[in-house]
Amino acid sequence: MAKVLEVRDLHVSFKTYNGEVQAVRGVSFDVNKGETVAVVGESGCGKSVTSQTIMRLLPSPPSMIKSGEIMFDGKDLTKLDEKQLEKIRGAEIAMIFQDPMTSLNPTMTVGGQITEGLMKHQKMSKEEAKKKAIEMLRLVGIPSPESRISQYPHQFSGGMRQRAMIAIALSCAPKLLIADEPTTALDVTIQAQIIDLMKELQEKVGTSIILITHDLGVVADIADRVVVMYAGKVVESGSLDEVFYQPKHPYTWGLLASMPRLDQSSDQDLQPIPGSPPNLLNPPKGCPFAARCKYAMKICTQEMPETSDVSSTHRVACWLQHPMAPKVEPPAMAVGGE
Repeated sequence: MAKVLEVRDLHVSFKTYNGEVQAVRGVSFDVNKGETVAVVGESGCGKSVTSQTIMRLLPSPPSMIKSGEIMFDGKDLTKLDEKQLEKIRGAEIAMIFQDPMTSLNPTMTVGGQITEGLMKHQKMSKEEAKKKAIEMLRLVGIPSPESRISQYPHQFSGGMRQRAMIAIALSCAPKLLIADEPTTALDVTIQAQIIDLMKELQEKVGTSIILITHDLGVVADIADRVVVMYAGKVVESGSLDEVFYQPKHPYTWGLLASMPRLDQSSDQDLQPIPGSPPNLLNPPKGCPFAARCKYAMKICTQEMPETSDVSSTHRVACWLQHPMAPKVEPPAMAVGGE
């Protein structure tokens, strides 16, 4: 399958008064044409920093791309200047941000924000862009798009603003769509509609999607592959079935055990992961999850585990995969139900 994006050994840090925060530490993953890759993990694990680095949206300073490659369409995005990036952003790679109220321009009509990209990247006339904008609003399910196109973001509800963001992002039919927590702060009914909409548009347009989220329910509904991040590193990656039904990393077990399930009895409590993520000003030299892991061995605190192949598509960075490690089965709560 053709690869749309290849992230290779990406390291991103932030300069602060207290020192260097190593936010992303050697992240690697691919996105194939027409597939959805979910990047999951707790807040602060490096998901959003990774996605914003792909778009080159982080201000520098304080952010720094220390090393690594982000290959897109034969070009390394880390090497491009601002003028070259402007031709790619919006046209070939688009992003749906976490909070549409702060991402949409409050001084511009919603229609104006859609037509701006169409006129710039597609070289459409004002009239052509307006017709396309109405078509996009209709496509994302906004009623009466002919009148809504002249309204401002504050005149839209939360769900409609998120739909408008999707319309803006997809208006130029990008090859890659990055959705950063696209359903946060929306009620469950609207969440389901947004996910269904993204799946429907993906089928129509053929766009590849990177979904940044901590909601494993959303992941189960839309993702083809899953990348699990912790403390700026990828600790496990594989197909949806591999990560949900054959998870190998104790952190993945913890995430799955903390997710409510339909087959769970009412007297069963959710199992939170004890402790807190490490301070990335001074990350541990061994496995970053060792301090919170009840299966941790001496080696876990001393050396970073190598990433090993469980299958051709399933990879995990954990000392439990070593031939000399004790055999440990995941808790029942940490394996997805049928």
